[in-house]
Amino acid sequence: MDIREITSVYFVGAGGIGMSALVRYFLAKGKKVAGYDRTPSALTAELSEEGALIHYEENVALIPDFCKNPATTLVVYTPAIPDNHAELCFFRDNGFEVMKRARVLGEITRSSRGLCVAGTHGKTTTSSMAAHLLKQSHVDCNAFLGGILKNYDSNLMLSDKSDLTVIEADEFDRSFHWLTPYMAVVTAVDADHLDIYGTAEAYRESFEHFTSLIRPDGCLILKKGVEITPRLQPGTRLYTYSATEEADFCARNIRIGNGDILFDFAGPGVCIRDVKLGVPVKVNVENGVAAMALAWLNGVTEEEIRRGMASFAGPVRRFDFHLKRDDIVLLDDYAHHPAELKACILSVRELYPGKRLTGIFQPHLYSRTRDFAADFAASLSLLDELVLLDIYPAREAPIPGVTSRIIFDKVTIPDKRMVRKDELLDLVRREAGRWEVVLMVGAGDIDRLVEPVKQILEEES
Repeated sequence: MDIREITSVYFVGAGGIGMSALVRYFLAKGKKVAGYDRTPSALTAELSEEGALIHYEENVALIPDFCKNPATTLVVYTPAIPDNHAELCFFRDNGFEVMKRARVLGEITRSSRGLCVAGTHGKTTTSSMAAHLLKQSHVDCNAFLGGILKNYDSNLMLSDKSDLTVIEADEFDRSFHWLTPYMAVVTAVDADHLDIYGTAEAYRESFEHFTSLIRPDGCLILKKGVEITPRLQPGTRLYTYSATEEADFCARNIRIGNGDILFDFAGPGVCIRDVKLGVPVKVNVENGVAAMALAWLNGVTEEEIRRGMASFAGPVRRFDFHLKRDDIVLLDDYAHHPAELKACILSVRELYPGKRLTGIFQPHLYSRTRDFAADFAASLSLLDELVLLDIYPAREAPIPGVTSRIIFDKVTIPDKRMVRKDELLDLVRREAGRWEVVLMVGAGDIDRLVEPVKQILEEES
């Protein structure tokens, strides 16, 4: 099936962040779009307003008639959907073209010059920064992002003049192997998704294979110190980047003060002084160097880069401030890997030295909790106070003996407690008066508690 020739698209799992970008893409191309998701969300409500017909009951009878012709309908699904899902089985049993999200993204972007950002962490912010730098410049771009970018209130950007496409390259289920990058960034290869890969070595190998897919006329921008051996095609260039040491692209003269972060960006043939971060978090210096390298290599000017970095507002749920008062601060972040969690906590510490830091953390996946319990505990022990929620299972069935307790027991700070989600708001009411900086973090549904927590902190602090 030529996906350019189809008239309708059905999404099984329409509300995922990656899936929703494709929903928006096909709507923009004039296709009829429908789909299923397990639960309503703000994002599915937006997709419905934009023209997608989405329902929340696993029921073949709810599939609209315009999506029941195998000759004209493409079916897209996410790996988070179980194989025995009734609607997915219906499409497979009746001769429909059924593709994983990653394959569809690969097909759509194959004819463009893909700027693909991969890595265990940092890829959403780095790809969003790169997309913003390009979009607000004379170069322009398309983009499929893994977060809602505040500057555009969307995870999709389309251009009628640029063939550059920024893509967040997801390593889960080896999804990024469907891509054909023109240029690629690899931010980190700290082991993750061991339920898929089995070992840290197999995880790293998947990134090495990803580098072999980069076009010969393109390049790899690799974070210095990342432990992979690139498998580049002849002609593909290799650059390194770093925020802490000399590299092909690097940050120098980092200055932090008065709520701002400034630095100088240096690379082959370029030195941009006094770059100001729109989201002034230390980890964004590193993300910014990679994004600026992509932008510079694709023709964005020095002044456009400086202006774009200052105006970048960040993706939703990436170091997101919801309260920023002298007496109380509330942040929300998507971090769900121990290294991300550590970087997030240390960044908050730098912004608010001397303030008491309370973390509310929701572990994501039984398998990730099992595999990294000790590492999670070490990161969470950097807090002053921990409130630990139950594991968010996402696509997984429970694993015997795996609960939040296996993290909790290893956390070394004395001020810690475990609560269920339905107990959290009562706890916040009791403790709000003594809290100073509150960090809510995790990749599950903890974001739905942010607004209620904010309201209590505003009232009680």
